[in-house]
Amino acid sequence: MTLSQSAVPGAFSETRVPLPLTVAAFTANFDRFALGPVLVTVAAALRVPLTATVALAGGYALAYGLSQPVWGVLSDRIGRLRVVRTGLTLAALAGMASAVAPNLAALAVLRILAGFAFGAVVPSSLSFVGDAVAPERRQGVLADLMAALGLGSGLAALFAGVVAHWLSWRLVFAGPAIVATAAAVGLRGAAEPDRAPVGSLAGQVGAVLRARFAYVVIALGVVEGAVLLGGLTFVAPALQHRGLSDAAAGAITALYGAGTLAFTRAVKALTRRIPPHGLAAIGGGFVVVGYTAAAAAPGVWTYALVATLLGAGWAFLHSTLQAWATSVVPEARGTAVSCYVAALFVGSALGAGLGGKAADHARFGAIFGLAAAATVPLTLAVVVGRRRFTARG
Repeated sequence: MTLSQSAVPGAFSETRVPLPLTVAAFTANFDRFALGPVLVTVAAALRVPLTATVALAGGYALAYGLSQPVWGVLSDRIGRLRVVRTGLTLAALAGMASAVAPNLAALAVLRILAGFAFGAVVPSSLSFVGDAVAPERRQGVLADLMAALGLGSGLAALFAGVVAHWLSWRLVFAGPAIVATAAAVGLRGAAEPDRAPVGSLAGQVGAVLRARFAYVVIALGVVEGAVLLGGLTFVAPALQHRGLSDAAAGAITALYGAGTLAFTRAVKALTRRIPPHGLAAIGGGFVVVGYTAAAAAPGVWTYALVATLLGAGWAFLHSTLQAWATSVVPEARGTAVSCYVAALFVGSALGAGLGGKAADHARFGAIFGLAAAATVPLTLAVVVGRRRFTARG
């Protein structure tokens, strides 16, 4: 059995991730998704157009994405958990400072720093699973991790909407900072899994550059980020445009997290019955249905539907790409996974940026319609590519 077909020799063969690492992943997603429901409130409080606060989401996503290669290379060299602890510490500092930012410029800089720091958490957690869990059990364990991520995103939308409406939008940034601090402390006693030995930095990066399927996964990550994450950014503003409060919009957007949480349970149950490319096809179908409904019949119920089905798509489609990313270059797993996650969030920033002007003119139907159209070739490409990778053995 080759290294690409098995877990790293000496791996733990675990079936779950340590609780503090799960909390860290939860917090990273919480912080990222807490911004969407308060974009309108922040714009009003700071007296700037919605386009300017949408740029906060784009800047965060871009920093999150561009930080990935840095953290990935470091995780291959110094360890997954050490990188996670470092990122959490920096993110906590940036989060607390964001809570007292005096203007949009300061807030933008601090959210970019927070995005860069939280960027260490999820790819290093994925690489941890890749190191510690055998391939045949990996997508199931990743589904558990994604359940925590889904819970983080769902609770973030609910928390942000309620807190911004009843208290202050500034507290939305302080909450994740406190939890990040606790997670960093909790990880101090966790043990690193064995990982493949690392040679020179050039060799580490070169291993990824020589892997043909790494380019495929990275390219698909860009499109996935623009379609799934970029589109999700506009669900809360679309609801607010229809007259809903921050709290109500946040609660409905939280259905994304509920959908992710529920459907990851289905993914875990189906991984032994349906091949990865089949799971991807199911997920893409969910996303197309959700976006098409939101574009064809704009309204609170269709926006609630698209939020839920984006969670389903994330559980089925994204988990397939995520598990694939952990397998393409096992000898430089952290670097490869971080490149995929970088692509995902660069795509998210592109999606948010491309939709910002349309959102400023309340053209949410056009945004969701284009997202539906783009999901079709994305899904076909994932299905074909993943099937060929599996056949290659």
